[in-house]
Amino acid sequence: MSSNERAWPAPAARDELRLLTEFLTFLRLTAVAKVEGLDPADASRAPIPTSPVVTPLGVLRHLTAVERWWLSIEVGGSDAPSLWGEDADASWLPREDDTVESVIAGYRAEWERSAEALRGLGPDDRTRADFRGNGRTVRWVLAHLVQETARHVGHLDLLRELADGRKGE
Repeated sequence: MSSNERAWPAPAARDELRLLTEFLTFLRLTAVAKVEGLDPADASRAPIPTSPVVTPLGVLRHLTAVERWWLSIEVGGSDAPSLWGEDADASWLPREDDTVESVIAGYRAEWERSAEALRGLGPDDRTRADFRGNGRTVRWVLAHLVQETARHVGHLDLLRELADGRKGE
């Protein structure tokens, strides 16, 4: 499957990591599709009063930070800088020079780093050790990333509908 082809994984899948990464790819492409074509105002608008940092661009920036942390840093052991920022909301906040195109490009670039981090690993391989000396399995990290991305795709569904009425996968 190409990095631009949005397709459901094979229903009779037998390769666990391939299945997880194909679901992740499907969700990534869905997230991008929800933001593509938005004008700058709608892409940076936070229409939900109780969630002032939740914007379409902010969701993609956050998903980029999530991938960087879990796959590049935790799984791959990269010394790349974390994109979380100094407080809980920092990864959600678009920069002044962000555009729809630049944020999507940054998210897509992170997918390449993620693929490199996963290269040669199996589902039982472990991430770097946490403060207790335990690493998570690659299986756990990918399952977590799938659920995190799916949750935020749901946010993007709502944000897109509020922006221009567009619905659907």
